Amino acid sequence: MTTHVDLNPRRPADPPVLDQPSVKLFADPLRARLVTLLAAEQLCTCHLAEATGALPTAVSNHLRQLREAGVVETEPCGRYTYYRLRPEALDAVAAQFAALAQAARTAPRRPC
Repeated sequence: MTTHVDLNPRRPADPPVLDQPSVKLFADPLRARLVTLLAAEQLCTCHLAEATGALPTAVSNHLRQLREAGVVETEPCGRYTYYRLRPEALDAVAAQFAALAQAARTAPRRPC
């Protein structure tokens, strides 16, 4: 009687992968604060600069990055531009973390 030892055991399915540019976008403390503020209300650059204590140019640069990534959208209002979050963009990032959480719930222990 021969016993077969599998030297290449099946590995679990690859876990979901985070979209690193999306995660990195929220890793900056000022951008995270801007997103938090915009979750509560639509604001213009001057409101955001006042609320964060950051220079208006820094706020504008971060808002540009958020806009280019599709996280915020703009609405002109006279001399000002108001910013608002795009909930579907946040839902997409949240779904990535939810997929990781689900994978972690069922992750087996790899034997040594």
